Amino acid sequence: MAKIDLYSRDWCDIIFEGKNKQYGAYVMRAETGKRNGKAMLAVIIILLAAIFIPALVKTVMPKQEIETVTTTQLSKLEEAKVKDKHIIKKVEPKQQEPQRIKSSIKFTAPKIVKDEEVTKDDEMKSQKELGESKVAISIADVKGNDDVHGKDIADIKEVITSKPTEEQTKVFTYVEQMPSFPGGESALMRYIAEHLRYPSAAQDQGIQGVVMLRFVVEGTGQVGDVQILKSLDPSCDREAIRVVKSLPRFVPGRQQGRPVNVWFQLPIRFVLQ
Repeated sequence: MAKIDLYSRDWCDIIFEGKNKQYGAYVMRAETGKRNGKAMLAVIIILLAAIFIPALVKTVMPKQEIETVTTTQLSKLEEAKVKDKHIIKKVEPKQQEPQRIKSSIKFTAPKIVKDEEVTKDDEMKSQKELGESKVAISIADVKGNDDVHGKDIADIKEVITSKPTEEQTKVFTYVEQMPSFPGGESALMRYIAEHLRYPSAAQDQGIQGVVMLRFVVEGTGQVGDVQILKSLDPSCDREAIRVVKSLPRFVPGRQQGRPVNVWFQLPIRFVLQ
């Protein structure tokens, strides 16, 4: 069978015989061979450029010297020598020396002797002299550690107290059981009305209104820190703080069954009659 060139002009004429050759399909089919040839030539040029351009660049560009880095294995390094091994010394924590105190001896029964055998130092002291004396009277022995240079136990006035915990110092805004005044709110208002004194300076200026304040009801029920939330007049503010600080003990607030510190808000009215 003879080979047929489907893209030849003769073959196109046979296919489009009797048809409108001005139609674009005829032109495209007739020029397909040229387009394929141009595409193939472009591909060959790109391949040749990809192959020969790097080689050409190497020949044009000057050769760069590549530094050779020699890596030394750490295992082959010699161990550092210490000239004086006594330079490095172990630092021991400094221990605080215990306070030196003299031994105290518990009271012993007096020995009865004749009057002429009693010296001035052995005479019994009066109650006033005992109060002014530095001698400590104890019911138990205290074994000291330095009877010559140590201090007398009566001269040691250091008091060891435990720091309050965070729960003891924290002030709550709301708790399970809020603090209350004995007798209720009416008793609280009655106490304030009976003990509040209207400042004369505020009366002369016709000042009246409300001082809004808050204070801490401590776990013991006592009134603690007092703060002014809304001021009326300096004299009225001071009087409101004074009355609040004079309040008797509250029933303290409780959180999880334990008494705690709680903020208590209270308005105090100054009204001219």
